[in-house]
Amino acid sequence: MTYCVALKLDDGLVLTSDSRTNAGVDHIASFRKLHVLEVPGERVIFLQSAGNLATTQSVITLLQTSIRNAERHCLNVPTLFDVAELVGKTMREVIKRDQGQNQGVDFSCSMLVSGQIKGEPHRLFHIYPQGNFIEAGEDTPYFQIGESKYGKPILDRIIDSSTSLDRAMLCSLISMDSTLRSNLSVGMPLDLICYHKNEIKDPGIIRLQEDDEVCRQVRQAWSEGIKDLFDGLPLFTSELCQPKAKD
Repeated sequence: MTYCVALKLDDGLVLTSDSRTNAGVDHIASFRKLHVLEVPGERVIFLQSAGNLATTQSVITLLQTSIRNAERHCLNVPTLFDVAELVGKTMREVIKRDQGQNQGVDFSCSMLVSGQIKGEPHRLFHIYPQGNFIEAGEDTPYFQIGESKYGKPILDRIIDSSTSLDRAMLCSLISMDSTLRSNLSVGMPLDLICYHKNEIKDPGIIRLQEDDEVCRQVRQAWSEGIKDLFDGLPLFTSELCQPKAKD
């Protein structure tokens, strides 16, 4: 399993993915879950994946191969909506192909597709295993895939479309740290992208390792801050839970 989160904000996009994959406790490895396709100045597309590793790798490879061989591909369709349709179609084809070999294996995957094509705003889509998808908007400015439940509360409390990119990056790291602490199937290193709208180029993937000073400081400050907040809450005692006497 993995955890990916993508935030669509007024000023751009913040994307964070872990890199752990496992097939049991004795078979753990790292694979990049964040990929970039681009024509600098014309379009930049980010792909984040969670689910069956063989499926996601097949989907990414087929999308990359189609750029060389297909008439219609991610780098020539007119809108990011069309890109999401292509990704969803490819996912359906790969899952249908591999499910015929099903030996109790889950071949499903989910993907987040985001980026910007010149002439339209930056956009974010969540593509489901069935190949259908939804788009992020002002009321729903972020999507998660994979082990999402542990990192969701902080996003719900902090993120809205007007959140600054710097604040959103910090929030995404805390969301990821909460997931790392609670689920062993999510692990370092992390891949992070901060995309400023209308740049229309790959800003570069930031890779954060376990011993990275930024991660250490965020983890420590968040942990200590939660403890301090908890210690400062109004005193709650068992007497408050006693049933009230009837008149």
